[in-house]
Amino acid sequence: MFFQNMSMAAQQVAILYLIVAVGFIADRIGIFKQSTAKMSNDLLFYVITPTVIVQSFLNMEFNKETISSFLLAFLCMFATLTVGILIVIPFFRKDGSNSTIYKYAVSYGNMGYMALPLCQSLLGSEGVFYCSAGVVAFNILSFVHGIWLMKKGTDSDEGFKIKSIILNPGVLSVAVGLPLFILGVDLPEIIGGAVTHIANLNTPLAMIFLGTYIANADLKSMFIQKQNYIVSILKLLVLPGVMFCIFKLIGITGTLITACMISASVPSATNTVMFAAKYGKDTGVASTVVAFCSLLSVLTIPVMIALSHV
Repeated sequence: MFFQNMSMAAQQVAILYLIVAVGFIADRIGIFKQSTAKMSNDLLFYVITPTVIVQSFLNMEFNKETISSFLLAFLCMFATLTVGILIVIPFFRKDGSNSTIYKYAVSYGNMGYMALPLCQSLLGSEGVFYCSAGVVAFNILSFVHGIWLMKKGTDSDEGFKIKSIILNPGVLSVAVGLPLFILGVDLPEIIGGAVTHIANLNTPLAMIFLGTYIANADLKSMFIQKQNYIVSILKLLVLPGVMFCIFKLIGITGTLITACMISASVPSATNTVMFAAKYGKDTGVASTVVAFCSLLSVLTIPVMIALSHV
């Protein structure tokens, strides 16, 4: 089982790197440059990612059992994100404007691309359902705390304001998706098909954009930059280790704990780069830390999945 889990994790990372390679090559030969990716970033930020959130609600069936299971999974996933935000507070204080990138990379994992496919492969529809709750929790926090974090030290730093908390793509898309879930609304096939196609753009576009950023980054520094190792240790080992202890203490078992451990142990979110581009941070630093953490996750994710069966 351990080697099967390692193989699945490696397969997901390999797919990720193949799509990244397309962006890398496209930048190097000049058909899709980093500057174009940055100009297109708002399309991901304001349209495609919110559509993914709405779709996650549309794919769930509302009843008494599913709502209670969803809420429990949501609380577990929300707790994981909160612990990630807290454990990184003492770190990266001397890294200037890059400190927010490293903190974001520890706090937010690759839920959509890594966690969902792994849950689907290992746990089936029940695992996907639990992980979908994590996707919702991720998007709420990343569009509230994440935006605040990335704005720190910039001209647009406004602190926590009610307007920015409510009027952001993540919260607004939850406001659209949640009533659809509760009311059991089935969208007309034409609209539903359009939503699906737009949501399916999320991973390939994010990966291609990441490839263009990596093409302009200092790749040699990726393996010698100590911050990349600190991020990876915190994200891939410390956070899932802490959450495993918490889940065991409160009695989480079965498919739910495995789904939670997968979600806790996935590498840094690719939208670390998207947010860095959006708020004028160093996309080279963001790209290399995401790439480095993703590479190491092939070794750590199977260990954490195996731990969930203890």
